[in-house]
Amino acid sequence: LPVPIISALIGAVILLFGRKLFWLFVAAVGFAAGVEVAPHLLSEPSPMLALTLALVLGFVGALFALFLQKIAVGVVGFLVGGRLAIAIVAAFFLNYAHYDVVTFLVGGIIGAILLLALFDWALIFFSSVAGAHLIQSAVQLPATGSVILLVALTVLGVVVQASMMRRGRGALAG
Repeated sequence: LPVPIISALIGAVILLFGRKLFWLFVAAVGFAAGVEVAPHLLSEPSPMLALTLALVLGFVGALFALFLQKIAVGVVGFLVGGRLAIAIVAAFFLNYAHYDVVTFLVGGIIGAILLLALFDWALIFFSSVAGAHLIQSAVQLPATGSVILLVALTVLGVVVQASMMRRGRGALAG
C-alpha cells in the first residue's frame, strides 16, 4: 500500500481511538514524523525507503510510549503542539518561515505542558488533530478545503473520543 493510504488508515484509527490506544497515537506521530523527515534526510527517497523510515520511527514511538509514558507524553505534546503552531501560523501569515523554529518551539512547549497537565482532554484533542492531519495530508485539496477538512475531522474526533470517555466513566460509576 502507498504511504498516503497507510497514513489515512492510521489517521482514522488515531482520530477515533487516540486516547484509548495511546501507544498507537505515539507510534502514529512517529510515523508522521518519518514521512515528513524522510525527504529532508535523503535526497528523493524511494516510497519504500520513506515508508520504512516512517515505520521504524513509529515502532520506536510505540516502544517509547509503552516504557516511558510520561516522557513520551511530553515529547508527543511537544511535537504535535509544534506542528499545530506551524500550521496555524502558516494559515494566517505569509512570511511565517522566518519564525518557524521559534513558532515550533513555543507551540511545542505549550503542547507538552497541556498534554502533561490535562492528559485525557489534551490527548483527545492532540490525537484528533494528528489523526485529522494524517487523513487530510493523504487527500489532495485546495488550501481552503484542506483547512476545512482538518477542522471538521478534528471536531469529529474530539466528539467521538469524548463520548467514549464519558461512557467509560459512566460504566465505572454504575
